[in-house]
Amino acid sequence: MTRRNPAKSAPAKPASTRPAVRKRAAAQPATRAQTVYAAIKDDIADFRLLPGDRFTETELADRLGVSRTPVREALYQLQREGFLSVQFRSGWSVNPYDFDRFENLYDLRQLLELEAVRRLCDRKESLEALDVLEAYWLLPEAERDNDGRSVARQDEAFHLSLVEAAGNPEMARVHADVTERIRIVRRLDFTQQERIDTTYAEHAEILKAIRRRRSERATSLLAAHIEASRAEVRKITLHKLFEARRGSWG
Repeated sequence: MTRRNPAKSAPAKPASTRPAVRKRAAAQPATRAQTVYAAIKDDIADFRLLPGDRFTETELADRLGVSRTPVREALYQLQREGFLSVQFRSGWSVNPYDFDRFENLYDLRQLLELEAVRRLCDRKESLEALDVLEAYWLLPEAERDNDGRSVARQDEAFHLSLVEAAGNPEMARVHADVTERIRIVRRLDFTQQERIDTTYAEHAEILKAIRRRRSERATSLLAAHIEASRAEVRKITLHKLFEARRGSWG
């Protein structure tokens, strides 16, 4: 049986209506290449494009309603990030999920965040940077955000803010790059209500420990939090891939 080609069979949907595109546009005007990039990456993240799927620049350009130039620019960016491969005379294909690569990126992320939290706990001055985080993560249960995509964005902001608050812009730059590269799998951690509730609880305890300058407890909580998320994301990714493949073969 021939595997379907999602680039041809996926329902036509203007790129401007996609959630990832709307979010990017809200921050600043997106170029066509950025819009296409967000749309394709969203297809990969939501398992509309699966590892091994093949497509051409022309097929994507027709489906997204743009010329081939921004499509090509977006595809080469995704190739540099390790998500796609280009095949001579046979178009593009989605790469298998490289779990070893994600593991390495999670290791780097953990090292950076633990060092940032140690530095925050060692500071003598007040930690105003925590105020905004506490306003979201220390809410009573009845007032919490239960939208998975929204929580995923806030979770990312939580970890980015901790590193930025440590005061080393180069550390923050590297951490932001790692965050971008693992976003495609990390956001799966918020597809289940249990994981949302757990994240609220764990973030709250981490913030409380930092406020009290309890470095050992804060870093221990953060390390356990990242490890649990890493394991859950891997499990959910494998499950999503299995479900998507089973559905595509029908």
